[in-house]
Amino acid sequence: MSLETFLAAIPAIDQTTEPGRVKARSRDWYFISPLLTKTLEGKVAEAVVTPGSALEVVQVAAAAWAHDMPLTPRGRGTANYGQSVPLNGGVMLDLSKLTGIIEIREGIVRAYAGTTMADIEQAAAATGQELRIFPSTRKQATIGGFVTGGTGGVGSITYGVLRDPGNIRACKVVTVEEHPRELELTGSETQIVQHSYGTLGIVTEVEMPLVPKRNWQECLVALPDYRAAVGLAVQVGREPGLEKKLSSAYEWPIGKWLQPFAPFVPEGHSIVIAMIEAASMPLFAEMVAKAGGAIVAGGSEGKAPYGRPIWEFAFGHTTLQAQKTRPDITEVEGFFNAPDLPGLIEKVHARIRNTGPMRMEIRRWGADLVGSGSSFVTFTDEAAVNEVVEAMRSLGLKVANPHASNVRGVGKKEIGPREIAFKRAVDPKGLLNPGRFEADASRDRVIDRHLATDGWLAHQDQ
Repeated sequence: MSLETFLAAIPAIDQTTEPGRVKARSRDWYFISPLLTKTLEGKVAEAVVTPGSALEVVQVAAAAWAHDMPLTPRGRGTANYGQSVPLNGGVMLDLSKLTGIIEIREGIVRAYAGTTMADIEQAAAATGQELRIFPSTRKQATIGGFVTGGTGGVGSITYGVLRDPGNIRACKVVTVEEHPRELELTGSETQIVQHSYGTLGIVTEVEMPLVPKRNWQECLVALPDYRAAVGLAVQVGREPGLEKKLSSAYEWPIGKWLQPFAPFVPEGHSIVIAMIEAASMPLFAEMVAKAGGAIVAGGSEGKAPYGRPIWEFAFGHTTLQAQKTRPDITEVEGFFNAPDLPGLIEKVHARIRNTGPMRMEIRRWGADLVGSGSSFVTFTDEAAVNEVVEAMRSLGLKVANPHASNVRGVGKKEIGPREIAFKRAVDPKGLLNPGRFEADASRDRVIDRHLATDGWLAHQDQ
């Protein structure tokens, strides 16, 4: 393996070995995790290569094969699992300049992998449409990064997570072989590359569904206790006649920690944050009143008085925003699924409330309405976090590990014979993000050894 000969093989493609630029592009938002900060700090690529076209991606893949060069694909690096940090040096394959809308029509948008979700939403809005689902990092994240690194996001309460059928229509993938191929994956085939951290081929194009644009209203709701907040958040998800895009329940004092919310949240109150279609607001107001709550702030999407879209306080952004007040907190991700969802959340809350205030995102996963979350733990050491993990597991929950940073360790991707065969076919030398997902599980790099998590999905290769 020679970096010089690899770079010399692709002289016309944007490349740099300047230490400052390489270091900057070798990082993502793993600083959210105190465990990942310890294990990933200092890991950098040796060079950054930035193709500007699909043809250049193919040329990079061919050169990587010829020179046995590890490649770590990335978009804007907004992920908080550390999955775009190279574990084995090599070259950072920066896809953020592979941009543009390829096609947009009724119900469909197709874009190059480096196109930001914000640009796609803007293009869709010009046609009277919007994405079904987007991440809380919509302003920065690329569509390729979202598909290969994300799980769900804003809109999942109605449409489910990315792996659910229909949420990714198609992907184009470049293989890393002597003669790289461009493969078109459609329908359920797209699940192969979803949440794969760039290990199962280089995604260059993504096609996703669009729906008619809605007039979304943001709602910050204060409730007297966490039980009432959970009850309302779950009811939002269950109410079939209510058009919604977001519903999350956060225990006091999280509403105080989220600084832009603090002026609106009464002392001691838990909160629900929601996005509701304007025509559904009368029904939502009834539900809030019945739950004993009050809408304390809100407005049209992005125009509420707390200064930024409400979805920037949900999912991964909740931790990011809360850490501005409490930099010493962290969390894990319990998977809550039961016919009596509020009852299960209440049961777990009673067990772990001493470890910190609880947060809960409500979404659909397949046919089920589910919750995901845990308490915010004051991080002293790994044992403090593992206390929450073990408590949730003892109550029958599955727990994903946001501090693991490899595909199997995080536990949000189903892995079976199809995925293993695809890995061997598209990356026979194991050059893509090596250590994060290998055909032979024993060759995966173990990023975190401290948390006894088992992932959300039952069917995993061993």
